[in-house]
Amino acid sequence: MQGQQDGLIGAIEAGGTKFICALARMDGTIVARARIDTRTPAECFPDVAAFFTAAQETHGRIAAFGVASFGPIDIDPASPAYGTFTTTPKPGWQGARFHDVLDPFGVPFVVDTDVNGAAIGEWLAGAGQGARTLAYTTIGTGVGTGVLRDGKSLMGFSHYEMGHIHPSHDRAADPFEGWCPYHGDCLEGLVAGPAIIKRWGTSLDHLADDPAKIDLIGGYIADLAADLVLMHMPDRLIFGGGVMKAPGLIETVRRRTLARLNGYVQNPRLDPGLEQYIVTPGLGDDAGITGAIELGRSKL
Repeated sequence: MQGQQDGLIGAIEAGGTKFICALARMDGTIVARARIDTRTPAECFPDVAAFFTAAQETHGRIAAFGVASFGPIDIDPASPAYGTFTTTPKPGWQGARFHDVLDPFGVPFVVDTDVNGAAIGEWLAGAGQGARTLAYTTIGTGVGTGVLRDGKSLMGFSHYEMGHIHPSHDRAADPFEGWCPYHGDCLEGLVAGPAIIKRWGTSLDHLADDPAKIDLIGGYIADLAADLVLMHMPDRLIFGGGVMKAPGLIETVRRRTLARLNGYVQNPRLDPGLEQYIVTPGLGDDAGITGAIELGRSKL
């Protein structure tokens, strides 16, 4: 075990657009890093393997890997399909396995979801510090939520899929049918980046001068925020991802969440205006890779 403790951590944040690969010391310091475009596994995995092979030759032996990946993906360590993509709509990825790229290194690895990885990163070093129960939601190309308890991601027989709940959808106010190929107007189908572009022709950050559009999207997200409060009673809610960078959106989510809860939940954690309770990431775009490093470190 001492030899493993002296090794390095290989970390992968696998997203629908890009893979961030990093080699880090046990204390989390990154010594090598690369961005690899997400294509098919046959195109992407060899580049991932090449990066870690070269990084290992330069910096030293990898002792374990941590992977925070898009999905849906099997993250049950007891499952024979652990680390395998399941019903992902991303072409070419259904049935792909992280074993195919990581097994040749001959070291243990942990696979979790990208949003769980980001939650772990924020809990460890970002806006989730001090929270015993933490919910992290990303709203970008897709929508996903990870829930942590004492820094460990929660799951049932699989990871949570909060992006596919159905928020209140007033079709008179918003006739958009939704973008999700499985559920149409689920939350992801209404507020993910591609849904916004399909509905209005541009991203939400370019629509900040239209309060009605910000309010519409913020109301859908607030439905999720209120549901997370009622189902998990987290100490804090973090909302990240590209869509959440739209000016005025986080403020709208706070206001609409308060209206949705309507005073039913009373607790000191729910500060007036929810400015301390509903927050944006403290690590910015580094939350996921920070969490992936921690996943690998925890394996040792």
